Amino acid sequence: MKRSRDKAASDLFAALYPRLAGWCRRLVDDDETAHEIASEAFTRLWARWTSVQEPRGFLYVTAANIVRDHWRKLERERKAMRRVTAEAAVSPHTEQADPSVRLLVQSLPERLRVPILLHYYADMPIREVSELTGRKEGTVKADLHAARELLRAHLRRSLDHTP
Repeated sequence: MKRSRDKAASDLFAALYPRLAGWCRRLVDDDETAHEIASEAFTRLWARWTSVQEPRGFLYVTAANIVRDHWRKLERERKAMRRVTAEAAVSPHTEQADPSVRLLVQSLPERLRVPILLHYYADMPIREVSELTGRKEGTVKADLHAARELLRAHLRRSLDHTP
């Protein structure tokens, strides 16, 4: 029974994967992303293999949903970039901020710098920073805390050394 089920799954993969990946490629305009989407659709099919009546339809609907999620993510990223660009153009006050703070932020490791820039400079909520960076909200919060602590320590040291 298991052997025939495995054979059926293998045959289905051989028959449908190239067309599904090609269809995804036309939708997302990127080979790697298309293959990731097609693979994910098959993974979701395997998880429900015994309960899916129409595997081909399931694969295409699942892939379409994943493509839609991909498009939404790209749109969120585009909006964030537009917001950051517009903010930089409209509010020159960020350029006039204390250069030592700006330099300190720039000196942070990327893992900490990116959430700081998105959250404080681009005024994005933690949820949105989480989505854009692909990190969990708790991780973003921890990174923001760690970055603030580093900045605080650097600022204290620089204030202690002023005449």
